[in-house]
Amino acid sequence: MHLDDLNLIKELDSENMLQHINNLPDQLAGAWEIGLKLPLPDFKEFHHVVIAGMGGSAIGGDLVKAYAQQFSHIPITVLRDYDLPNWSKTLVICSSHSGNTEETLSVFDQAVEAGLPTLPICTGGKLAEKAGETGSALWIFEDDFQPRAAVGFSFGLLLAALTRLGMFPLEETSEQIKNTAAAMKTQMTNLQPEVPAPTNPAKRLAGQFVNRWITIFGAGFLAPVARRWKTQINEIAKAQASFEVIPEANHNTLQGAYFPEVNVNHSLNFFITSKHNHRRNQIREEYTRKTFMLEAFATDFYRTHGKSVMEDMWTALHMGDYISYYLAIIYRVDPTPVPMLADLKTHLSDQ
Repeated sequence: MHLDDLNLIKELDSENMLQHINNLPDQLAGAWEIGLKLPLPDFKEFHHVVIAGMGGSAIGGDLVKAYAQQFSHIPITVLRDYDLPNWSKTLVICSSHSGNTEETLSVFDQAVEAGLPTLPICTGGKLAEKAGETGSALWIFEDDFQPRAAVGFSFGLLLAALTRLGMFPLEETSEQIKNTAAAMKTQMTNLQPEVPAPTNPAKRLAGQFVNRWITIFGAGFLAPVARRWKTQINEIAKAQASFEVIPEANHNTLQGAYFPEVNVNHSLNFFITSKHNHRRNQIREEYTRKTFMLEAFATDFYRTHGKSVMEDMWTALHMGDYISYYLAIIYRVDPTPVPMLADLKTHLSDQ
């Protein structure tokens, strides 16, 4: 492989995706600080939060929802679709990096029509225009790169808004954000292109992912991280992957280890694990991995080492970004462009 060829990496990475991956800890901490200062209406009592978004804008909602399970008594739903359910007393947060995501715009229109409180979060676009026309609250942030590289914004701003609305403890959350950004920076020193493959965990794991269908398994608060790894492999490395959630996967996916036999040599079942997850799920993860291994499937795992749920969540997410980046380099593709997604948007605009 050619992962230690710094000239090749620079040549392939024409838009410097690596810089944005490296900046993620600062982006996360900065988004949190911005969110504590932006104007926030005194929303009336709400019993439910809907976070509407797609792709890189929705994953922040997944992460906030997973983190909320420790603290909040208010349910959070992440909505990846066009239609808003007919719920009352619901705060609708519309997260769209560009402000032009058609599914999210549809949800915003329905929320306004239903008289529900709304908080659009975007860099501008039609969503910002609609917010201005309807008098909705609006949070604007500045970022001109790909939505998948703005996950720090989509999480940090959401977390700050919901913290200010009383769903999370302010001091504890602030401390965890600070510690998490520091843990990410410590980890990333060994993940840089200058670190040779034999001592670079992200490069070594990317090497294992080559020419295999990757299935990422995660439990509890790591389930959205498994989804994130899958989507980053898709968009950065332009490769196929899927994700599974434990314990649900133990009620169906586990039994699918027999056929088709031809897939065995072309698959890798990968597990993201944490000591902070439910003990029973940790047992399930180990059993599932061993079962696949005994059926001749390649398996591996990444074990988090954070001091908190948030540290584990974000160091694992960051590791997945680096692995996907190096997988793109192995496949000799530019990590940034997503031409098929762009073509789809063009096709939809003509319909």
